[in-house]
Amino acid sequence: MEVTSIQNGIIIDHVPAGTALKVLEYLKIDPAKTKLALIMNTDSHLYGSKDIIKIEDRDGEDNPAIDLDVLGLVARTATVGIVRGGTIVEKKTPTLPEHVVNILTCRNPRCVTTTERGIDQMFHLTHSGRQEYRCDYCDEEAKL
Repeated sequence: MEVTSIQNGIIIDHVPAGTALKVLEYLKIDPAKTKLALIMNTDSHLYGSKDIIKIEDRDGEDNPAIDLDVLGLVARTATVGIVRGGTIVEKKTPTLPEHVVNILTCRNPRCVTTTERGIDQMFHLTHSGRQEYRCDYCDEEAKL
């Protein structure tokens, strides 16, 4: 199988194997409207296997770059390469965000965010080793 290089865009590498579709969903990238290549369960010297997402033309004003906080939440091991003119010009590593807004959803049926409309879903990091987030309103643990 051959996947050609991209000229301008983003390469999300070292995505945990089998999670590329989940990453696209959390990043709100619609595969039907985006020029991308999805490489799943490929060999990795570091992790054994990994996924790679190549997104063409995703660094301009019409298509803003991806949210590193969201990526850090769903794929901590991922790296982001910014490609211009067929060359990686910048590499970024997402970190686990301390606070996230409207990415996770509280599953507590009595939480104000599930009973009232228009309230932001806000979560804070309580334990980075376990990647544990809790709702700012009811302290319910979030599930990814």
